[in-house]
Amino acid sequence: MSQDKTITESQMRGNMNRMYRWTRHIYDASRKYYLLGRDVLIRRLRPAVDDVVCEVGCGTARNLIKLAQNYPSNNFFGIDASDEMLKTAQSSLDKHNLQDSVSIKQGFAQSFDPQTLFSLNKPVDKFIFSYSLSIIPPWQESFDHALELLPVGGEIHIIDFGSLAALPAPARAIIFWWLRMFHVYYKPEIEAHLYALKKQGKGTLKLHHLFGGYSYYAIFKKL
Repeated sequence: MSQDKTITESQMRGNMNRMYRWTRHIYDASRKYYLLGRDVLIRRLRPAVDDVVCEVGCGTARNLIKLAQNYPSNNFFGIDASDEMLKTAQSSLDKHNLQDSVSIKQGFAQSFDPQTLFSLNKPVDKFIFSYSLSIIPPWQESFDHALELLPVGGEIHIIDFGSLAALPAPARAIIFWWLRMFHVYYKPEIEAHLYALKKQGKGTLKLHHLFGGYSYYAIFKKL
């Protein structure tokens, strides 16, 4: 399914709100069965004590809650295009009493300003894209924007759908068909863009395929 990169931010916000107005209530319960590898990212993130960490497309704040629980010395931030998702996210943060550790705001991946949104006095050190680049229409602009915001040495951590290359063709066809029912897709152009940026000397790249290629975990470190 191709997605129009010319969609306006207002249209994107409306589309996301319509999509998640009702599904946000069951999102975590349903997605845990196929958004594999998120906890691998959380374990391997290992932020320094003073690192500023921001998740782009934070959804229900599921990852941010686990991050705050695993790294209690850090403060975490998240943005999402959907106001509806952020309602669920804020409710979850309140339930876990993490209002002082995690801040979330409505924003667009391709244009947000973390310093202004969150009143930060330093750049973001680590960005997280957890199964979000594959559903963001302007995914390349969003990644490149995060890279531009990073200081030298900063990192972008990505977990997303892989090619399923290690699985037999019939199994791949069934899984991709099932994923399409949830409007999610493997985008090989994302990995290609990461390797192109590495070749251009923009940063270093560590990319590992997980679960037979079902997902991949990439760390892009800015040079």
